[in-house]
Amino acid sequence: MNTKILRVNMERLTAEFEELPDAYRSLGGRGLTSAIVAAEVPPECHPLGPRNKLVLAPGIVTGTSAPSSGRLSVGGKSPLTGGIKESNVGSRFAQTLARLGIRAIIVEGQFKEGYKLLAVGKAGAELVDASQWIGQGLYASFERLEEAFRDRVDICGAGVVAEMSARNSGLAFNDLEGRSTRYAGRGGLGAVMASRGLKFIVLDGDGAPGVEVEDKEVFDRGRRKLAEGLKAHDVTKPGGALASYGTNVLINVMNEAGGLPHRNFSSGQDPRAEEVSGERKAELIQKRGGVRPHACHPGCIIQCSEVWTREDGADPMGVLEYESVWALGPNCGIYDLDTIGELNRACNDLGLDTIETGNTLAVVMEGGLLEFGDGAGALRLLEEVRRGTPTGRLLMHGAAFAGTALGVTRVPVVKGQAMPAYDPRAVKGIGIAYATSPMGADHTAGYSIAPEILGVGGKVDPLDPDKGALLRGLQRATAFIDSAGYCLFTAFAVLDFPEALEGMVETVGGVLGTPLTVDDVDAIGKKILDAERTFNAAAGFTQTDDRLPEFMHLETLPPHGHVFDVPAEELDAVLRDG
Repeated sequence: MNTKILRVNMERLTAEFEELPDAYRSLGGRGLTSAIVAAEVPPECHPLGPRNKLVLAPGIVTGTSAPSSGRLSVGGKSPLTGGIKESNVGSRFAQTLARLGIRAIIVEGQFKEGYKLLAVGKAGAELVDASQWIGQGLYASFERLEEAFRDRVDICGAGVVAEMSARNSGLAFNDLEGRSTRYAGRGGLGAVMASRGLKFIVLDGDGAPGVEVEDKEVFDRGRRKLAEGLKAHDVTKPGGALASYGTNVLINVMNEAGGLPHRNFSSGQDPRAEEVSGERKAELIQKRGGVRPHACHPGCIIQCSEVWTREDGADPMGVLEYESVWALGPNCGIYDLDTIGELNRACNDLGLDTIETGNTLAVVMEGGLLEFGDGAGALRLLEEVRRGTPTGRLLMHGAAFAGTALGVTRVPVVKGQAMPAYDPRAVKGIGIAYATSPMGADHTAGYSIAPEILGVGGKVDPLDPDKGALLRGLQRATAFIDSAGYCLFTAFAVLDFPEALEGMVETVGGVLGTPLTVDDVDAIGKKILDAERTFNAAAGFTQTDDRLPEFMHLETLPPHGHVFDVPAEELDAVLRDG
């Protein structure tokens, strides 16, 4: 079992290993990042000041042979929301960190005389000068880092916007081909890392001892059950929906359901959505010689990733995810995949979260800075961001900031974070997740799209507002999955196949050497959420922060003509009851 924490003090320029405290031995991923942030970060601190910390933690089973388990949690106090944050990413970086025997990296203090790079390997860790990579795009930086250290290293990096303290700056990780396309994008944690004076983390996994499994028999039994479930489910199986069309399979599904936001959440449906669908994208990838399906980390059964290329097949970019296609596409009135691809490429290169960026562009279109559908104008605005002009700096801090600056009232944010690609007026459960998650508007906090739209785990009416109990359970289950280190999409099999859920729990218990049952999932998830909400309360959050923006309650959404009508009492009960 991983037994070390790597504590990096940027003020003293030290990188030292510590034994994992007993209180943290059963924690990993989100459970560990949130526990460390809650214990070590003053809730009232400035997110970019000296008292905040950045925590990176692989999941409990990450680095093992468990299927689709290469997830990393990144935590800290968010510059975007002002509350606790966990941002999740799938990459080989997570697996390498776990196999090096490191349960978490904690970055604290501030180096104010430039930027450093943290190099970590079997022999130890050291901080080296990173000045030669400052101010560069991440695609080129990652390529040069591989050349400087050695091929196939694993990289985490903060982009140009993080150097400018952007609230909408994520952390980039290399994909299996080395490109900077995997992102822990949400919440501005790139700026937290850059404000410590740390620009990159480079892992060398040569000779890594691996993850110790305390009870291999239990682990192997659970691994087989979960793998069988993933291979049998229509959504996750080889050749299934995600492998065939990627996450973007949801464009047509959500548009048909009337819940795909178009033109800054002013409509839930538009026939042009088909032009940017997963089905259309899969056709173009095959025609251009891209890659589909594709894994974001070794050992992934689902393989919902891909490699998108330009029209001539050159300059492969990486994956075009559903959230990115929607945010930079229909939400901005743009229905051209090549334009969306260029916007996505620019975000990857700068270090911007695509969800927040797409929402920001839509808000400034609403505010008259651009016309909806102006893809060329949107690309010009991202160049303003790159140059750090006044307009660029307005954009790099997210949708709420831009909406305030331009006097826009339709700004789809919760706790300062922009909404993902599901309109709460057409899918009421996801609105409850947005409102009550400690993270701000976050679909991954409680993915009610599974039962509400896809009929996974039972079918419920998406327009029915009575879903408090459902979302309470989903949020707790998600917190468990995030802590285990599994991809959220494993939930499809887990929700439909009881043996797959048993298998997931058994893999966690097998690694820890602790008897766990399905009945433990709810309590483990509740404990994580309670710690996060306690932090937010101490940071000044109240019940009024657990609400959707006013326009969601007043403006009806075509085509259904609904508003978000979940009572405030129902939202408060999600947090209080059970």
